Formats: sequence, structure tokens, C-alpha cells
Amino acid sequence: MFRTIASALFAALLCSVAARAASEEVRYYPVPEGAGPHDVAPAPDGSVWYTAQGQGALGRLDPDTGAVRHITLGDGSAPHGVIVGPDGAAWVTDGGLNAIVRVDAETEAVKAFPLPEGHGYANLNTGSFDKHGRLWFTGQEGIYGRLDPASGKVEVRNAPRGRGPYGITTTPSGEVYYASLAGNHIARIDVSTGEASPIDPPTADQGARRVWSDSKGRIWVSEWNAGQVSVFDPAANDWRSWSCPETSPRPMPSMSMNATRSGSPISARTPSSASTRKRRPSRASRPTATMPTCASSTGAPARYGVRSPVPTALS
Repeated sequence: MFRTIASALFAALLCSVAARAASEEVRYYPVPEGAGPHDVAPAPDGSVWYTAQGQGALGRLDPDTGAVRHITLGDGSAPHGVIVGPDGAAWVTDGGLNAIVRVDAETEAVKAFPLPEGHGYANLNTGSFDKHGRLWFTGQEGIYGRLDPASGKVEVRNAPRGRGPYGITTTPSGEVYYASLAGNHIARIDVSTGEASPIDPPTADQGARRVWSDSKGRIWVSEWNAGQVSVFDPAANDWRSWSCPETSPRPMPSMSMNATRSGSPISARTPSSASTRKRRPSRASRPTATMPTCASSTGAPARYGVRSPVPTALS
């Protein structure tokens, strides 16, 4: 009797999972040719911001209609990261302008906050707000810093190990961590003093590229060189890693969707980067929108990727 009930429950579970999988798909949205989308950020109103790195603009996509418009950010702009701030605006780390740029969600007015004079090209990458409403940001040339939107003051610090700061994240408790791609480590920033303390993953030369905090304050890391996804638990001072399939040798460096160069659709492919382009696999061997299964270093399977419910047809 027990086996019959258990079998019925298991069958019902499988049907539920299958039905959910059937109702999900990856959707592609065409954007202007040459836009070179890099990072994306969903806005509270349902639209999606993306950095059009190839055209010095911030794109805004309406997923319901497929309509796209570009907001020019300034002469020489080459936007990299974009996030939505506590004020609802889009905040852009712009490597071309060497500035943090705010785009108002309602008026789409653009305001730039340049790095202080005396600081050279920073190759700005990504940003994250702390619990005090300050924006922390990274620059691959070896800097990190913060912007106080209330005063407009921008502060820049030299990274303790030089070049590499790339991804950045804030934990639920308000701690800020960044990943150093060239430096092969992550670092915790003391938001009170501004000091950064490096933390070394167990895999050498792994190329820690992006970081995200989960709801428990654990730091998830995409390791570009090693082809791994790892997690650091600050409470236990412990690491765990997953190796990705040989057919997909690089973990996705961003939880956002990125762009291909042909026709510039927004897709789930890895973006190009001047510092990493030579390491990319050939176009034929690059991962498609199918999300691979990673093998856990502890033997447990893990999956990563982005899926979305099937949207209504474009008009």
C-alpha cells in the first residue's frame, strides 16, 4: 500500500516538473545592429535596461511588445554594467566616460558622476548599492570605489592586489564583496572604512569574474578561467565548487542575458571582452541557450542559468 502511494506521488511530481518545463522557454529580442548589449537589469515597471556598449547608449526594452529605444549617454561612452538603484533609476558603470551615469526612469534624463581628477582610465565594470544607499563600483585597471548619490561625491581606492576588480555584490546584511578577474580572488569591502580584504578561492588562477550573494549571505562566484561555479560561506569560512561540462568550458559571467554579434539579438551567450577574447571557444563550440548541468566537487549535481515563462506573442 505504502509503495503504491509513494509511486503515485512520485509520478505526480514528475508530471508537475514536466509541465513546468514545457511552459518555459528562452526568448530572444532583436536590438539595433551594432548595439553590443553587455549587461541587463529588469526595471520595476517591467521594462528591461541594457547597456549598448557598442553604441554608447543605454537601451530600454519592453518585453511585451519588443519595442526598444536607446538613450545616448555621452560622447565616448562605452557602458558596461547597469543596475536599478533604490531610487528606481538605472545606474551605469561607463568605462568610456570613466564615470558613473544615472538615467532617470521617468524622464530618462542623464547625469554623469566622473571619477575624481587625477585618476586615470579605470575600465569601470559593475556596481552594487549598500544598505546606506551608496553605490560601490569596480574598475579592472585596479580600483574600486563608491558614490554617494546624496552628495554626488565619488571616492576611488586602489585595490590591494592591483588589476582585476570586476563583479560586485551586496549581501542581505549589507556587506559588499567584489571579484577580481585578473587577481584570481574575491575581496570583502568594509563599508565603514572602505578597506578591502582579499579572500583566495581554493582553485589557483581561477579567474573569479562575477559574484552574487544569496539570501543567506553566501557569495557565489563564476570562475572564468577554471570553468567553475563556486560558493564561499563567510560564516563557515568554507568553499564549495562545481566543474562545468567540457562542452561549456566557461561559466556564464553574468546572470543577465548577453549579446551575439550577428544581428545583435539579446541571448544567453557569453559577451566579448578585450581582456578575455582570446580565451573564448570558437563560435561553433560556444554554449547555446540550453543550460548545462555542472558536476559538484562533492558529488551533488547543480544547475545554473536563466529561464523565463513563455511570454505573449510580440505585436
